Amino acid sequence: MKKIFLDKGHGGSDPGAVANGLQEKTLTHQIVEYAVDHLFENYTGFELRVSRAGDQTLTLSQRAKMANDWGADVFVSVHINAGKGTGFESYVYNGGVSSQTIALQNVLHGEILFAMRGFGAITDRGKKRANYAVLRETKMPAVLTENLFIDSNDAKYLKNEAFLKAVGEAHARGVAKFLGLPQKAKPQPQKQQKESDGKLYRVQVGAFSDRENAERLAEELKGQGYPAVIV
Repeated sequence: MKKIFLDKGHGGSDPGAVANGLQEKTLTHQIVEYAVDHLFENYTGFELRVSRAGDQTLTLSQRAKMANDWGADVFVSVHINAGKGTGFESYVYNGGVSSQTIALQNVLHGEILFAMRGFGAITDRGKKRANYAVLRETKMPAVLTENLFIDSNDAKYLKNEAFLKAVGEAHARGVAKFLGLPQKAKPQPQKQQKESDGKLYRVQVGAFSDRENAERLAEELKGQGYPAVIV
């Protein structure tokens, strides 16, 4: 069983960044809860813990220690940015990190950015490194995500519940892909037989200028049991 530790940034007496009627600690709680739901609904072969169930106050070292003491296989800390910028970025520790840590950052960054861009032209601020305590003190592959800016025009996305759900689910998919979690078997719905009118109807679900984005969507559709063809 793989052990997944998800850290909800800030909490309790530390609200994190605050602007536009939003609080970082509330947004990180929502995103992680959506990630948790998606993991349990779609994957098997894992155990999961979160740094705080509600609005508790925790130090950075406490969060890292919780993951270390449990022996987590992966650590993801979810945050919202501030500073009047725009876009998404991810971080790993700026010291010596394993190739597994870089692999986790790569898959998470791609999944989250792809999900965000379903809502608009989100800026990719890049895959970065920093001396953050939760990255420095954890003993397993660890990534910190900064999911848009609370004090800029990005707030319009952060006020959208569907956007937060998509971002949470993208975190879940990234972790699941990195760990190679088996997908749950989904029951196939019973199809009603209907007399054919001789016509064939096709549905296009995406059009992309970047083939990599098309291939990612095709793989996602195949994972959900749909035939997918790139033309």
